[in-house]
Amino acid sequence: MAEIKAFRGMRYNTERAGRLDELCCPPYDIISEKERKSYLAQNKYNVIRLELPKEGDNVYTTAGEVLDRWREKGILIHEDKPAIYIYEEEFNAYNTRRSIKGIIARVKVEEFSKGVILPHEFTLSKAKADRFNLMKATNCNFSQIYALYMDEEHTTLSTIDELSKRKPNAKFTDGDKVTHKLWIITDEKAIAKLCADFTDRKLYIADGHHRYETALNYRNYCRENGISKEGDAQDYQMMFLMDMEHPGLVVFPTHRLVRDLPKFDRDKLLDGCEEYFDIKAFDSVSHMNELLHSEYKKGSKSFGFYCGKGEWYLLTLKDIDVMKKELPDLSEASQQLDVSVLHTLILEKILGIDKENMAAQINLTYTKFYEEAIMGVDKGEFQCSFILNPTRVTEIRDVAAAGEKMPQKSTYFYPKMTTGMVMNDIGVE
Repeated sequence: MAEIKAFRGMRYNTERAGRLDELCCPPYDIISEKERKSYLAQNKYNVIRLELPKEGDNVYTTAGEVLDRWREKGILIHEDKPAIYIYEEEFNAYNTRRSIKGIIARVKVEEFSKGVILPHEFTLSKAKADRFNLMKATNCNFSQIYALYMDEEHTTLSTIDELSKRKPNAKFTDGDKVTHKLWIITDEKAIAKLCADFTDRKLYIADGHHRYETALNYRNYCRENGISKEGDAQDYQMMFLMDMEHPGLVVFPTHRLVRDLPKFDRDKLLDGCEEYFDIKAFDSVSHMNELLHSEYKKGSKSFGFYCGKGEWYLLTLKDIDVMKKELPDLSEASQQLDVSVLHTLILEKILGIDKENMAAQINLTYTKFYEEAIMGVDKGEFQCSFILNPTRVTEIRDVAAAGEKMPQKSTYFYPKMTTGMVMNDIGVE
């Protein structure tokens, strides 16, 4: 099953590079150009120069050259011994201070067909091409893939809690008030125990599908071009691994906003919904989240259909069995997803937004921010929006275990892992 190992992580030498809070950044795919420039203005050694390069005629070649210079100047240094890293994030969500904790290690990448590491969402080819070119130029992972594992006894979490009782080796708080902590574990017995824990486990990718598929492509590229052989470091990629039942785990919903749809008709949509949904009308959004959460706790498939100026409708599916007829080739796990119900019965069947349209975002925009889903309609930028409940972690597990994938933007794991606290220089054993 899953094979993990320690590695000599590459980290910032803060005596030369500056403070960690000025050197790290969020994952590349949620950073705007304005934010990218802001990070660089704060510190020229920010990891964004490596993770999201924009300089030179060939941005990937430039990233490789920058990486070489930083290693030569001692801006980036490697661990003296192989290590497994304990990583914790403390954050605010749902008016509560929470924390999640797991380990960062090298993980042997396997084809999805082997059933060892399982995806849960579809990916876009453009993003994979970008990450592949960056890996070819740098032979590094600057950010980690985020995966979950099942551990009914929580043995690994108990071990890492014990190992992280001491003061962390590195710590900083970012602009979103997320506190990042890192412990470096080099004790060989502790490492051996952690590695042994995973010999009978599967891993479920939570975030970083593009990077994982890129890792597979890069491994194959290196083998085909004589750069590496089976068992070499290119077979392993840096991943953050966390207990699927960790009490701090938070998954936010991703809401759908509809725009530029020819002949959009609210009344026609509601008429179409009557066959499948119980419909309740409201003239204020003040209690929308509470009502949706109440339905969520009951296990109902419910959405908020927002029309603007406070007007919205609670749509609750009457009979889940309709999904067996609509998606007969999919497992029950996929049939019963909230996003499957919304996409199949409303977006596709009533509004005519097919899967290709959704993927290309022709008439659909996604946001994790509830306020944005409401204000976008009020401002006239969108015709309507659909407010969703979050996908349950058990649903993610069951869809992945069935060998299937959710629609894009089905989940938003919060918070994102920081980039730059520890990196995987694949050429260093």
